[in-house]
Amino acid sequence: MTLREASVGSTVKVKKLTGVGATKRRIMDMGITKGVEITVRKVAPLGDPIELTVRGYELSIRKADAEFIEVE
Repeated sequence: MTLREASVGSTVKVKKLTGVGATKRRIMDMGITKGVEITVRKVAPLGDPIELTVRGYELSIRKADAEFIEVE
């Protein structure tokens, strides 16, 4: 399952990052790394972006970037 498919209010754990190059680096720089727990807080009315809580702070990411984050 990817982060994009996670439902609002759920807490998931990052299993793997599938992006390559600059995309993967940008995701990692935001604090999303293997083993981190992420809570899906909100999804915008049109579906993009997704608001998350990661490592104690709030983060908004695009659906396209959420596709690169495999969770369990």
